[in-house]
Amino acid sequence: MFNQIDPRMLLSQAAPAGDRKTRDLASLQESSREFESLLVLEMLKAMRKAVPDGGLFPKGGADEMFRDLLDMETARATTRGQGLGIADAMYRQMASLIENRRDEE
Repeated sequence: MFNQIDPRMLLSQAAPAGDRKTRDLASLQESSREFESLLVLEMLKAMRKAVPDGGLFPKGGADEMFRDLLDMETARATTRGQGLGIADAMYRQMASLIENRRDEE
């Protein structure tokens, strides 16, 4: 049995605290954007439920799946760039916690 050591593991453990905070801030920004996308997606779903069914063509499973995919892409497009500002507000509120955190090592 030969166990290899992954050099990335050694680098991640030896990384300075500044790099860890930078990674954490980038992760927080991505998580904030994903949360905003999910919020917009749920808002679109609720708006669709408020519209009564009807129309010329009967609804099926494919139509529902297509509508869900369309809603997901609409939510992503809405939150690209500046978005609604929810992700930015969340990031600003939580970034100070990461920046002021003491390094526990």
